[in-house]
Amino acid sequence: MHRYEATVSWRRDGATFSDNRYSRGHEWSFDGGIRVPASSSPAVVPEPMSLANAVDPEEALVAATASCHMLWFLSLAAKRGYVVERYEDAAFGVMGKVDGKVAFTRITLRPAIAFAGDKQPDATTIAALHERAHAECFIANSLRCEVMVEQPA
Repeated sequence: MHRYEATVSWRRDGATFSDNRYSRGHEWSFDGGIRVPASSSPAVVPEPMSLANAVDPEEALVAATASCHMLWFLSLAAKRGYVVERYEDAAFGVMGKVDGKVAFTRITLRPAIAFAGDKQPDATTIAALHERAHAECFIANSLRCEVMVEQPA
């Protein structure tokens, strides 16, 4: 099995803290050296205590789900001889109450995919690739909420 690590760093930076008016801004860092500004969502904790220009955990979960699905789709398409020219997903997540707790109830993936070359998959093949990608996606397999794929008409 594989192990994945991330470092999450936050500092009080002189805020009183006990009045609950401290910055939720923090940083994620990963093994490759990349650092990502992170914060609570402004929908949960209002600005200026949240940073609107930082990634929040909810956005990161949606992005991780969409990214995992995309990577599996690309791999499966390549193995079947299709050439994917472009893949863009305007994914979104919906939160609500589950067993009295706030949780994601659904993540919807909305991939727009362009293929190159003479070998073009039909709608049935694309749907099958998405179904298999969903079944293989480590992130989707880890979630309790529904993950749906909407295909363009």
